[in-house]
This record gives sequence, C-alpha cells and structure tokens, in this order.
Amino acid sequence: MAELRCYVFIDSLQPQFASFLGTVAQGFLPVPGQAALFVEVAPGMDIMQVTDVALKATDVKPGMMIIERMYGMLEVHSDSQADVRQAGNAILESLGLKEEDRIKPEITSSQVIRNISDYHTQLINRTRHGDLIVPGQTLYVLEVAPAGYAAIAANEAEKAADINVLEVRAFGSFGRVYLGGEERDIEVGYRAAEQAIHSIAGRPGRA
Repeated sequence: MAELRCYVFIDSLQPQFASFLGTVAQGFLPVPGQAALFVEVAPGMDIMQVTDVALKATDVKPGMMIIERMYGMLEVHSDSQADVRQAGNAILESLGLKEEDRIKPEITSSQVIRNISDYHTQLINRTRHGDLIVPGQTLYVLEVAPAGYAAIAANEAEKAADINVLEVRAFGSFGRVYLGGEERDIEVGYRAAEQAIHSIAGRPGRA
C-alpha cells in the first residue's frame, strides 16, 4: 500500500511561484491564479497510478511528475479549484486514505541571512532557477520534510510580502525554499512560510 507523504492544496498560484514552476516543470505549465495540488507518495513508482487516477477523474493538467526510488511527486493544476479538489479526492479514494493520513510537515532548518555578501550572492545565483539576489539584500532559506510542502511555503510567502522566489525544490528527501529581497519584506515573508507549514495537520511520522 502506498504511503501518503504529502498532500497540499494551493488555492491560487502567485505570479512568481507560478513563473518559477514554468522554469522547472516538464509538463503542462501553470499560470498565476490557478489552483494546484502537490502529492507525494512512497514508493516512488506508485505515483504512476496516482497520476492515472487524477487525470481520468477531472480536467486538470499535470505540471510535474517526478519519480525517485523512494518517493514520487505529482503536481496538477487548473483554473477551477473544484476540479483540483476533485482530482485530489479521487487520488485519496484510490489509495484508501484520507487527507489527514499525510505526514505532518516538519521544518528542519530556517535561516535568515541579512546583508548578504557579493560572493555569497554569486553562489546562490549560479544554482537558482528563479529570480536573482544582489549583494546587500536578505536571503531566507527553509528546509522542510516531506519535500512537497516547500511549494505552499513559497506560495504563502509571496502572498504575504514583496519577496523574490529564487529556488524551490519540492521533491526528494527534503524540500527547500530560497527567498531574497529587502530585510523588511523577508521578515514578513518567512513568517508566512513557517506559518503555512505549522498550520498543516497530519500524522506524525518519519519524514
């Protein structure tokens, strides 16, 4: 039986996060304002069945399907929140699980680096897929497990503050979010990201 590691609904993709997904997704690219669902299961190959169920249940588009040996992740999106929720319900029914059977996320690292140095910015910029960070700005880095919850952390941070989405990794053993901007904006954004993680209910489990 598949283990439901992450199940998280996003009501409205924010402009930067949606655009970021367009740089890393290999499926049908989302646009700002659409609803999205991120699902992560174990073992990884079980995401094939999850994807089949979601796409046959309703008119959602798959943005990402990532299969690793241990974990599999699916992202689907639509202009219709109802369609995304219906796809999610079909997934849960097929697995014989409920939303609360997901693992409750845990923040494993949360760091704010103020007045970032010039060489440090170059290291970040070389590996990011989103916006740039420049010397003197503030960098925020979040690590969370399971990985899929990084998506809602980034999206909620952008809702709350004028920040730049540098990088979001929402698959694998740990999810990571890199945000940049002015200190006052990062202070607001990172608290929104953490609150989004803390507000998700689920079962305790090894992430």
